[in-house]
Amino acid sequence: MIKTLSNCIREYRKPTIRTMAFIMLEAVIEAIIPFVTADLVNQVNAGAAMAEIGKTGLLLLGMALISLCCGGAAGFTSAKASAGFAKNLRHDIFEKIQTFSFRNIDQFSTASLVTRLTTDVNNVQMAYMMLIRIAIRAPLLMLFSIIMAFVMGGTLAFSFVIVVPILGLGLWLIHKYAMPAFRRVFKRYDRLNESIEENVRGMRVVKGFSREEYEKQRFHNAADSIRKDFTKAERIVACNGPLMTICMNFNMVFILTVGSRLIISSQGTRIDVGQISAMLTYGTQVLMQLMMLSMIFVMLTMSMESIHRIIEVLHATPTISNPKKPVTAVADGSIHFDGVRFRYAETSQRFALEQIDLEIRSGMTVGILGGTGSSKSTLVQLIPRLYDVSEGSVSVGGVDVRRYDLDTLRNAVAMVLQKNQLFSGTIKDNLRWGNPDATDDELIEACKLAQAHEFVMSFPNGYDTYIEQGGSNVSGGQKQRLCIARALLKKPKILILDDSTSAVDTKTDALIRAGFARYIPETTKIIIAQRVASVEHADLILVMDNGKIAASGTHAELLRHSPVYREIYEQQTLNG
Repeated sequence: MIKTLSNCIREYRKPTIRTMAFIMLEAVIEAIIPFVTADLVNQVNAGAAMAEIGKTGLLLLGMALISLCCGGAAGFTSAKASAGFAKNLRHDIFEKIQTFSFRNIDQFSTASLVTRLTTDVNNVQMAYMMLIRIAIRAPLLMLFSIIMAFVMGGTLAFSFVIVVPILGLGLWLIHKYAMPAFRRVFKRYDRLNESIEENVRGMRVVKGFSREEYEKQRFHNAADSIRKDFTKAERIVACNGPLMTICMNFNMVFILTVGSRLIISSQGTRIDVGQISAMLTYGTQVLMQLMMLSMIFVMLTMSMESIHRIIEVLHATPTISNPKKPVTAVADGSIHFDGVRFRYAETSQRFALEQIDLEIRSGMTVGILGGTGSSKSTLVQLIPRLYDVSEGSVSVGGVDVRRYDLDTLRNAVAMVLQKNQLFSGTIKDNLRWGNPDATDDELIEACKLAQAHEFVMSFPNGYDTYIEQGGSNVSGGQKQRLCIARALLKKPKILILDDSTSAVDTKTDALIRAGFARYIPETTKIIIAQRVASVEHADLILVMDNGKIAASGTHAELLRHSPVYREIYEQQTLNG
């Protein structure tokens, strides 16, 4: 865990080392100042000349200024180091997420990943800043102060032998009982973020069903559960303050009581006023540093769960990765399923796909029909290797997809998913996700094929129109057509439309399919649809049922031999 996090320091090692150097120098000076102060007190008691007192005073002033400069410099370098560390940590987490397969993403919810990238990283950043500053300064200053206390006060320093173990035991108990509460808090944060994300994404549905009060109550319950756990954790952590106060007061009373009796009984021969003053200062320093360490302890207690959650992402092994000697060219758009079986998790007892044997020639148009839950989308997600088969094999261009370089394979396969996603930016920006180097003419051609050019030009700014987050300022049909145009710009060997024309009318749907047939005849086209009209002209139609291919053939063949297909066709024809 430490090695993983330390790898994120990288170019910020120098500011980290400078911070520790400044802190060490500051700690040494802070430990010497009470010793010099005690000497100054003794000089005053002995009636020393003003010149000698002035020299000692100037020495103290110089030491204080150096300590101040070291502290200020450490603050600057620690801020730079911790902010840089957090930047690298976020980068590494985000980069790791980009390597995840769909199976990996299924293990972490979207809300949980967002929490890990934000709240958890902020907690670790604060812990890192405290570690390179206070965690260096406090132990050093405490050690120096205890050594100087024994040098200056002798037996009086034994008060630390009593106080330090009591404080250490108290901090350990605080950690033991606070940690489970903080662990629960972060899990509840994930659920709260999920609730917020669902509510914001489904705001139109919430308002359409007038469920605002229900959602408010749901959010209130989630927030209140976090409050209860945080309150419990903070109550435990709050015991740190009274414990520190008791220890500080005990130390002060012990030094003053025992020290005064020693001065009186020995008439100042065993210990003097300057030493008592130094002992009080050292006692305060030791306990203050213990307080600082307790703050670090509390911060680390809070951050430990964040660290574990971050490490969980960084150590996650992508279930899909490049082979050792990958194939870097896709010959054509032919697809072959050979004895394919698939399940989402190794522990799943039910296979989502079974007995899939399928041959698709390059350039064919294949339609896929089936009820909800028949695994239509699962079938096509195996082609660009978004999931790996559990048994059997899937080949593209005559090569098993597991032998391809992932970028090569996925650049040859364009998918328009069931849930269309546009990003904030102009229409041009969104279209160039398909091809960053596409010219304006290529953008227009793709939009014409997708029947999007006409409505794009109806906007005042045309292709420079700004798309709001999630494409909220365009209709569902417009969003689908822009996503199809984006996919076409990849100039793929295989084009997969996963129910991506459901929001357009039948005329537009027919025009899109006609455009495909005319302009990309060599591209293999797989169309998942709910309407028979969308696939009836396909070279091959598959009817999916319960994860299996129930029937296959042309429109005419299926009407003759497939009762399921014939029933779907007749229902849609009669309803039409």
